Amino acid sequence: MNAQTNITAAPVVQNIEFSNLYVDDINPRTVVDDEAIARLADNIKKVGLIQNLAGYCQDGRDRVGIVAGGRRLRALALLQDDPRFQIIPVKVTTDPDIAQQWASSENAQRVDLAPAEEIRHYGKLAEDKVEVSDIAVAYGVTEKHVYRRLALSNLPDAILDALQNEEISLGHAAAFTVGNDEALALEVLEQVKDSVARGYSVMSEYHIKQALRPDVVKGSDRRVNFVGLEAYKDAGGQVGHDLFDEDALLDNPEILDELFAAKLALAGEERAKAEGWKWSEICLDSYISYDVMQEGNFGRVYRIEGEWTEDQATRYDELAELAEADALDDAGRDEMDALDAIIEGDYAADHKVHAGFIIYVGRNGEVEATTGLIRQEDRAAAEEAGVIEPSKHKPVEKVAKSPISDKLRMNLGRVSTGARQDALLDDPQLALHLFAFQLCGKMGYRSAFGFRKDEVPNMPETETGYELDKRLTTPEKQPEDPFNSDLVKEFQTFRRRGDKKIMEVLNRFLVSQLSVGDEDLGAFIDNATKRNTRDNWTPTAENFFGKVGGPYLVFLWSDLLGLAADHPTVTSFDKLKKGEKADKLESLFADADTRKALGVTETQEARIAAWLPEGMV
Repeated sequence: MNAQTNITAAPVVQNIEFSNLYVDDINPRTVVDDEAIARLADNIKKVGLIQNLAGYCQDGRDRVGIVAGGRRLRALALLQDDPRFQIIPVKVTTDPDIAQQWASSENAQRVDLAPAEEIRHYGKLAEDKVEVSDIAVAYGVTEKHVYRRLALSNLPDAILDALQNEEISLGHAAAFTVGNDEALALEVLEQVKDSVARGYSVMSEYHIKQALRPDVVKGSDRRVNFVGLEAYKDAGGQVGHDLFDEDALLDNPEILDELFAAKLALAGEERAKAEGWKWSEICLDSYISYDVMQEGNFGRVYRIEGEWTEDQATRYDELAELAEADALDDAGRDEMDALDAIIEGDYAADHKVHAGFIIYVGRNGEVEATTGLIRQEDRAAAEEAGVIEPSKHKPVEKVAKSPISDKLRMNLGRVSTGARQDALLDDPQLALHLFAFQLCGKMGYRSAFGFRKDEVPNMPETETGYELDKRLTTPEKQPEDPFNSDLVKEFQTFRRRGDKKIMEVLNRFLVSQLSVGDEDLGAFIDNATKRNTRDNWTPTAENFFGKVGGPYLVFLWSDLLGLAADHPTVTSFDKLKKGEKADKLESLFADADTRKALGVTETQEARIAAWLPEGMV
């Protein structure tokens, strides 16, 4: 310690040589980020040491242990070639209790700026022409972090207000940076706030981006990987960026699709020429669907599998062992692939002249193909050449491919559905009749509405002591053919019942679907309907008493009769076998003579009449 140092018991700020400082063991921060320390060193070098370090000097020691400011001390170690930071101001104490308080308090009381405050402050600094690098140094963060905060600072005030009020998350706010339509952004903001307020089905960051830019294509898309981002841009395609996803956003999917189809077609033509196939087609999807194969009604030819020699089989086993041990080099993998190709075989040249393939780009971005396909127009020639056997099925007349795509057909179907719904709004009676028609099962396995009829169990394992209204237990007559009955005729017959009967049917089957999970709503319905479970259910030996333990039956007998545990009626009951106990309790509930013989009072009668097992309402 140098001559300037004069440590006293009372805390005092002293100027101490850096070499006489170390991080004390009671400093709570033990895990440090070297990159963050380097950024802090840049900050201190630029703006100086704004806050003093705090240290503890133990009796008999010359050095001072830093208990608060360990990160700053580590940063100062990187600045020892600068004379400004070779003598360090430190607030020092020799009291271990004070030192411990300093160590605990500094980190516990530190509060970072809220994200919205930080975003707005970064934006203000940028408006004042402060460089990004200077903002990063001042805050001790990376320039990447600053750029991301500045992107958020350009969001509408309403979005930043929602972030500050914790109505949306920082991730939600980041998702809004992909948009460039403020009016749309504010509409989506209300949807997000509403979903967060509900607490379930919260709108995800992905769905926010989709809502703001529904047609945008991400740079990681398989089509982009195949075409190449530069080729897309050379063709005039515009590119934005999702700063938070570190991914390009392509604004012109139509340009991408055109390039994708052209490049895929060229790849198919080149492969067909190189391998001797008669034709090639492209599929723009990431797989060949069943519908494509059905529509093409292709014949097939197959590879002719090869065989290994004994030496090749032995070599393959050796390579497989190396691969399993993760010790196979590139040359070994190539050799193994070549051996696999022998077994996989190849198509015969005289087969290829009649066949072709469909080429596509899979989900992983790799070019793939379904090969060995024979078109219907080539089948006769292939059969005559003996490439494939004549079909045993009646020739299928090929239907011309519709100019309307599946996606467009789906959207047109939605239009038709909407128009039908719009028209039905003006005829609520017809809608209710149709709903009742479906609900009571008259449509078999078909439906008119997008409602799912669940099985709501209301019958226990044993029906003893249990009775429901016949309207809940008597099934409606179902159509003989649940798949193909004449729904128009059936519905017309159903409507002839008249409104009153149809409303009875509707009520009956709506009630059979009742399954209230909310306790408060259930209680409200019970109160409104004056529901009493005992009107439908009476405990018996079969449905309840025989399914619980003997001690519980003794307790019930004693409790319902209001008798002490040592009363002779109770002790006698306790000596019975379990089945006898169950029968006696059933008699207590079901037989008035039994209750009279036991001297049951009116109060006890009422209690027995209302009693339900615990947890049952």
